[in-house]
Amino acid sequence: MMHGPLPDQNDLSAAATSSPLVAAVGQMLALCNRVIVFFAAIALIAACVILSYSVLGRALFHSANYWQDEAAVFLLVGATFMTAAYVQGQRGHIGIEAFVGLMSPLANRIRLWLVDVASLLFCAFFAWKSWTLAHEAYVDGQVSNSMWSPPLAIPYVLMALGMSLLCLQILLQIIIPFAGASRR
Repeated sequence: MMHGPLPDQNDLSAAATSSPLVAAVGQMLALCNRVIVFFAAIALIAACVILSYSVLGRALFHSANYWQDEAAVFLLVGATFMTAAYVQGQRGHIGIEAFVGLMSPLANRIRLWLVDVASLLFCAFFAWKSWTLAHEAYVDGQVSNSMWSPPLAIPYVLMALGMSLLCLQILLQIIIPFAGASRR
C-alpha cells in the first residue's frame, strides 16, 4: 500500500533542464489536473447535496425522484475518472511495496518503469474502448433507462477523457527517466 512518496520520487522540475518539451507537457498536465480536481470537488459536493435532497424528499414529502440518482452517478463517474491522472501524478494509487526494501534502487526504477508500461497498455486499451463506447452512444442517441433519460454519451465521454488524461500522465512518467530527470 502506498503511504507516501518513495525515496526516488523527486520533483518534475528537474526534467526542464534536459527536455523543455517534457517539462512543458508536465506543467500543462499538472495545471489541467489542478483545475479538474477543483471542479471534481464541486461535483462531489453537488452529488452529496443531490443525494441528500433525494433522501429527504422521499422521506419527508414522499416525492418521486426521477433524476437525482442518475445525476449523482454521472457526477461521481466524472469526478472519479477525470481525477485519475492527478492521483497518478501524485503516485497516490494503491501500490504494493513489499519488494521496495528488498530490491536495489536500480531494480526498483526498472520495476516502476515496467509497472508504468503495463499500466499504460491497460489504460490505453480502456481509453480506446471508452472512446468507442462514447462514440457509439452519441451516434445511436443512447439514453439511460429512466424517466429522465439523460444521454449516456455524457458519462462515457467523461470516462474516455479521464482515461486519456491518465494515459498521458503515465506516458509522461515513462518518458521522464529518458529525459534526464528522476522518476515521480
